[in-house]
Amino acid sequence: MILSSMKNVVFGYGQAPVLNGVSLDIHCGEFVGITGPNGAAKTTMLKLLLGLLKPWSGTVQLNEKALDGNKLRIGYVPQNVASFNSGFPSHVLELVKSGCYSRLGLFKRFTLEQEAVVEQSLKQVGMWEYRNRRIGELSGGQKQRICIARALSGEPNVLILDEPTAGMDQQSRIGFYQLMRHCVTTHGITVIMVTHGLEESNQYLDRVISLEQRESEEWQCLSTSSCSVRFGPEHVSE
Repeated sequence: MILSSMKNVVFGYGQAPVLNGVSLDIHCGEFVGITGPNGAAKTTMLKLLLGLLKPWSGTVQLNEKALDGNKLRIGYVPQNVASFNSGFPSHVLELVKSGCYSRLGLFKRFTLEQEAVVEQSLKQVGMWEYRNRRIGELSGGQKQRICIARALSGEPNVLILDEPTAGMDQQSRIGFYQLMRHCVTTHGITVIMVTHGLEESNQYLDRVISLEQRESEEWQCLSTSSCSVRFGPEHVSE
């Protein structure tokens, strides 16, 4: 079932469009990779999907019926989260807990269930043992992982990731792709990820959406290709 659709979207900065006539459907419960060279407006496309930017023309629509009556909960990990400086005062546990705030009551009181979700989120990204460390003391890859844990702690039904494996070593990157595949296949989360690392991630994705540039210098979604391995209920190889 289609979760969201972009239809003939045009958007740009200044006078010139950077995306022109983009049409794109995102389905529930799929792991989608968005790729393209540097400057290909991939992050701009994510912001349009999130509603952080409004298109000049065209439409971006969410199919609320696809959520089976549940409230849309988006977990978002932006690019360059590793840029927290060394003086950033919060501890890891505090930051990850903040991902739950939208689901807490008026007085922001954590239940045992929510404490368990935070613990599980940190363990999933291999950062539980760092829970009492200051964020500014961590490496770039470790900061990236705790921001992913923060997004997971909000129990999202849509997870949007902008270059989420930046700063991670190869073992951590593979573990991350496996975790996202588990979130999609087992928990039905929709994951949309901007990436340059198709060589590693391709086998875990359901679809790859490529942004390519035409002679007019505008970026368009020219190719949507199924990966060689399909996941989900049917688990069919193509």
